[in-house]
Amino acid sequence: MPKDKTGTHERITAAAKEEFLACGFENASMRRIASDAGITVSGLYKHFPNKEEMFAALVQPMLDEFMMLYRQKEQEENDAIEQIGSAAAFLNEDAVYVMQFIYDHLDAFKLLVCCSQGTRYEDYSHTLAALEEESSLKFIEALRRHGDHVPDFDRREFHLLVSSNVEAVLQPIRHDFTREEALHYAQTINTFFAKGWKWLCGME
Repeated sequence: MPKDKTGTHERITAAAKEEFLACGFENASMRRIASDAGITVSGLYKHFPNKEEMFAALVQPMLDEFMMLYRQKEQEENDAIEQIGSAAAFLNEDAVYVMQFIYDHLDAFKLLVCCSQGTRYEDYSHTLAALEEESSLKFIEALRRHGDHVPDFDRREFHLLVSSNVEAVLQPIRHDFTREEALHYAQTINTFFAKGWKWLCGME
């Protein structure tokens, strides 16, 4: 009867998470992970083909869930615009919504934001900014289709503003905010950026 490898796999992922959080991806040691998991280094490779795939196993499931929720939220907001127009554009609390998700998956986000140098995830903040820029442009186009007047704007400036908004949301991870501190800060972000986005969209 084949051995149940579930327990070993769980020990490896737990040990890998602690090693990556403590040392970052580039300085993480497969030998230390193996030792902490109670197996040999060669045993690790029966579960993961390489160190990066081990890292991916810790962050990709969270990213898949985040993307699903992100698209759901995007659709809800666009549907609201079609129903009530520009009034819907600033009735949401996007930063709070995202911050709650981040702190529900804090270790995975710490790995992603603080420990991913040397992996395919190291530029994820830029990927997220590009995603948010695409979503925001769709949002503005939906306002225009509804009949709201949104003035033309410099796309390069828009890109920088969206990037700064995304970076603002990620900063509590880098600064070890508690959940309570981060959620309070998210409310501040909503208040701070809402005025600017209203101005950009010709609402002030």
